[in-house]
Amino acid sequence: MDFELTPEQKMIRDTAREFAAREIAPKAAELDKTSRWPSEILAKMAELGLLGVAIPQEHGGAGMDAVSYALAMEEVSAACASCGVIMSVNNSLFCDPVYKFGSADQKERVLQPVASGQKLGCFGLTEPMSGSDAQTMVTNGEKTSGGWVINGAKNWITNGPHADWIVVFAVTDRSGSKVKHTAFLVERGTPGFTQNAADHKLGIHAAHSCTVFFENCKVPDANVLGQAGDGFKVAMATLDGGRIGIACQAIGIARAALDKSVAYAKERKSFGVPIAQHQAIQFMLADMATQLDAARLLAWRAATMKDKGVRHSAESAMAKLYASEMATRVTHKAIQIHGGYGYSTEFPVERHYRDARITEIYEGTSEIQRMVIAANLLK
Repeated sequence: MDFELTPEQKMIRDTAREFAAREIAPKAAELDKTSRWPSEILAKMAELGLLGVAIPQEHGGAGMDAVSYALAMEEVSAACASCGVIMSVNNSLFCDPVYKFGSADQKERVLQPVASGQKLGCFGLTEPMSGSDAQTMVTNGEKTSGGWVINGAKNWITNGPHADWIVVFAVTDRSGSKVKHTAFLVERGTPGFTQNAADHKLGIHAAHSCTVFFENCKVPDANVLGQAGDGFKVAMATLDGGRIGIACQAIGIARAALDKSVAYAKERKSFGVPIAQHQAIQFMLADMATQLDAARLLAWRAATMKDKGVRHSAESAMAKLYASEMATRVTHKAIQIHGGYGYSTEFPVERHYRDARITEIYEGTSEIQRMVIAANLLK
């Protein structure tokens, strides 16, 4: 594998880094404290093509590759994890499946405005009593003349309170030993489709999520994504790519915590010298940097495989598993290095610590990633 980035990849990394430093980082603490939706930041991200990085230009995207997306995700997330996951959901969980499985009409009517940032997308798989086990899904889709009627609820839907479109999964066939699902594109404002108020969470406060409801919600045949009964295939293919985005979100969070820890260790003095001169601090920083680089290489490998069109389920799971748990370890040590100041909301490492924790849960818990990896080893 060639680890040298192309000129185009370096360009999007540097552009995203400069943008994140100028437009996002100065507002990150305020967004966290107020839980304000970063609409003005998203508008500028759209102008840069960051809401549809790997979608071809003819469909409204930036026409870059998955590695470029990984690089941009790290930069945005290092500045603000909330902005990072909003970007991830729009790119990985909405635009990617519509591009892969959508009809020509859906690509023009739905994908183009979402990839260009004119509209926003979200992804509805998890339910109040159904997360990793899709066989227990309750949301139901019933075939009618010319379309479908959906009833059910989905929760923890990131971007849900603001999204214009949702990819929603419903059970459409219960006749066999295993239920069959179908993916639907449902537009905001469709009768019977409603959203709750935003959830209250430990971290990523500015990335709003909510429960969404479908009550006799009528969806035309033209809004079936892929083939009826192929919803599970759509969901699994989508999550393979989505896990790369969350891995890079975790990497960005951890990098920000490490950078701040290095700077603090050079300034803070104890026993007459900067704490950076104490071996205990040096060893923590060395472990943090090593784990961060290892996670980044795993994410780049998965992204490269995605670009080549090679199956990457295990590799994406490895990247997401390691990066998310790494981010928790690194941000934990960042607080330790900062001492009492690290526990204060006046210093950003406590925000990074809270933001990191969710990366071990959404888009497949660490336990699910281990199951995916093991299944690939044992098949």
